[in-house]
Amino acid sequence: MSMQKFTVRRPVKQRGAAMVEFALVLIPLLVLAFGVVEFGRAIYHYDTVVKSVRSASRWVATHDPSDTVNFSTAATQARCLAVYGKTACQVSDTPLAPGLATSHVKICSRASVAECPDLQNADVQNGSTGVGTGTVQLVVVRIDGFQFDFLGLPLTGAGPSVQFNTISSVMRGL
Repeated sequence: MSMQKFTVRRPVKQRGAAMVEFALVLIPLLVLAFGVVEFGRAIYHYDTVVKSVRSASRWVATHDPSDTVNFSTAATQARCLAVYGKTACQVSDTPLAPGLATSHVKICSRASVAECPDLQNADVQNGSTGVGTGTVQLVVVRIDGFQFDFLGLPLTGAGPSVQFNTISSVMRGL
């Protein structure tokens, strides 16, 4: 019995088809990958700013707004804490999130709600504890107008930047 050898030939018309299919799939794949990277960065920076606002509100809540000199110092330190992650600012410091500045940080307490135009003194003073008698003084720390700049990666459909809504934290003060 003799064995015959068969050779399989590919049709000439199919050469390069895999390359064309890969090129067609590559574009949507790159758009998806770049979009995930960009929006992942945005979420990371948003989370960083939220945590820094909480830290700043905890810091400023430990100071008495009636003592205007000490509270003013504490407010300045809280602004530095919200932007740089430490209570002392220097010009050479790098912000926790690119584009974040101390001018974005607004602090309101029973002493003043001037930086929070939508609040009134009654909103942060003498809040009921809900349990019998007693009141709670509140401190509000906000970041307004923080703008996140995209890297401008191609094909993501993202504009050059997006402005986050107000990020705020409320803590019980002294």
